Amino acid sequence: MSVPSAAPESTDPLHTLSVGTAGPRIAFLHGLFGQGRNWNQIAKAVSGPGRADARCLLVDLPDHGRSPWSAGFSLEAYADAVARTLTAAAPGERWAVVGHSLGGKVAMVLALRHPDLVDRLVVVDIAPKGYGSLDRFAGYIREMQSLPLGELTSRADAEARFSEPDPGVKAFLLQNLRRDGGAWRWQANLDLVAGDAALQAGSLIAGWPESVDGLPPFPGPVLWVAGGESPYITREDGEGMRRYFPRTRQFTVKGAGHWVHTDAPEVVVAALRRFVASVD
Repeated sequence: MSVPSAAPESTDPLHTLSVGTAGPRIAFLHGLFGQGRNWNQIAKAVSGPGRADARCLLVDLPDHGRSPWSAGFSLEAYADAVARTLTAAAPGERWAVVGHSLGGKVAMVLALRHPDLVDRLVVVDIAPKGYGSLDRFAGYIREMQSLPLGELTSRADAEARFSEPDPGVKAFLLQNLRRDGGAWRWQANLDLVAGDAALQAGSLIAGWPESVDGLPPFPGPVLWVAGGESPYITREDGEGMRRYFPRTRQFTVKGAGHWVHTDAPEVVVAALRRFVASVD
């Protein structure tokens, strides 16, 4: 049974991108400041050369990509928005749900709140716990806020003004920059994220909702993928993970950081294909 909805302010459908024409249904959820299309190459590989091995749905979470914005952040509301999107895409069918970082938290809350919708779960480099604050993202947020949108003449100009030394991180953040006519804007709801970050230890994005503690554990199989070089999952997190997801199997990708699917795409694709195709 699904729990009562905790819908965000907007009930407009989330933006999605479909990959594949047949096979099991897999939904992909991105992390903070990401977009569904960040999973595009993984989805193409999982769906196979004939696109008949899986039907993948790449979801833009609320406040990200082309999806509607909300007035305030809530993991429960994000999960319910994804639930409505998956139900509308394939009424009566169940999904394998893959989520990275923030998307992994949303995927876990989705499975706990809507277990009838989720067949199995893949959680990538995140644990069901509070991480204290968004300090890890504070520098990125400040840099995005300081970019003078009204002065930009081109995307190249934006790249030159954006002082992030890591080219991969710079490209990832600047994918959120969009031009509408002659004006530039952030596609992600930057003010919402900045406001949450200002809460420091009270951050809801970095936190974990107490509301799920009263829900039954998720009965389906869960693959918990960790980056071997990432600090996001520790040995102590195993007990909490198994409390919510007793059928968890952990898989650590050596040499990978937090963006496991970017650092080791072939390994992640192989693991997904085995896990999604396995008989329960």
